Amino acid sequence: MPERAAIRAEAARLRALFEAAGALPVETSVLQPAEVLLDLYGEDIRARAYVTSDALRGEQMLRPDFTVPVVQMHMEHGAEPARYTYSGEVFRRQEEDAQRANEYTQVGFEIFERAAPEAADAEVFAMFFDILRPLGLRAATGDIGILMAAVEGLRTTERRKAALRRHIWRPRRFRALIDRFSGRAVVPEARAALLAMADPMAGAEPLIGLRGPDEIAGRITALREDAAAGPISTSEVQLLDAILAVRETSDNALERLRDIAVDMPAIHGAVDRLARRLSAMSERGLDITKLDFEASYGRTQMEYYDGFVFGFYAESRPDLPPIATGGRYDALTRQLGRGREIPAVGGVIRPGLVLGLGGAT
Repeated sequence: MPERAAIRAEAARLRALFEAAGALPVETSVLQPAEVLLDLYGEDIRARAYVTSDALRGEQMLRPDFTVPVVQMHMEHGAEPARYTYSGEVFRRQEEDAQRANEYTQVGFEIFERAAPEAADAEVFAMFFDILRPLGLRAATGDIGILMAAVEGLRTTERRKAALRRHIWRPRRFRALIDRFSGRAVVPEARAALLAMADPMAGAEPLIGLRGPDEIAGRITALREDAAAGPISTSEVQLLDAILAVRETSDNALERLRDIAVDMPAIHGAVDRLARRLSAMSERGLDITKLDFEASYGRTQMEYYDGFVFGFYAESRPDLPPIATGGRYDALTRQLGRGREIPAVGGVIRPGLVLGLGGAT
């Protein structure tokens, strides 16, 4: 592993490249409030966060990434449009792989831009592509927004769509819900017996746990409403499966998704955004006929990505984590903006891995 001084020097080099692209250097506190952040990260990050308690400030966590605190900073004080860069340590437990570092340096680049979001996607990706080109990495791309649009267009209840949206980043749970809502999964005997009762709360045992009677009654009502709703159609499930199965070069993936959109009009807008992004990438000299696209890519990563996602991998070193990752997180700015929002996209590079793979300093 490269020495800390070499990593710091490489981080400074990378940050200078982003500053040359107009990014303002910013810093965030190593210690962050846990309550808000834990709800924004995916299961993987939540499970590996270092969380502690402070008598005055409540639960705190060691910074697991920079994007969320940078968005918080921008939504409170930032002008528009804006570009930021940063570097510093992040912290994540590695309980299943002692070989991976639990403290490492990230360098990032973020763009907050209303006018041309697809062009901003292309700019961020092209910068990372050019910076990492000497390492011969494999670039992977995807678009969470296409699946989100497909879920939004399903002919089913709002409650079901909300559950599916919430679990898009948990593929197994998402699949289990699709099987349940489409009637593929057998209703558990205990649930069927509960729903058959005229008054499930009558004669119930004393309550144990944090849920009160009103919350339990509300859950029973929701289960009954769901049981009364018709199943998601087989054709819609097949279209969802077709979207999730798209894994081709970007040009071919676009054509395949356009074909699917004929039968699932709800994804037209998301597919059009993909087309504009690919056009913007081509204008920047990227060969989209050699760029991989996977519709399900990024679903196990941080939950704040809701559009374009990307990652760079060393195929000769499958033991390594991604060298760089990034994506679009418009919904995060809305969640943290207290009524304001702005399209935003960015990414991070790990300078220690760049050096370990022979990157220049």
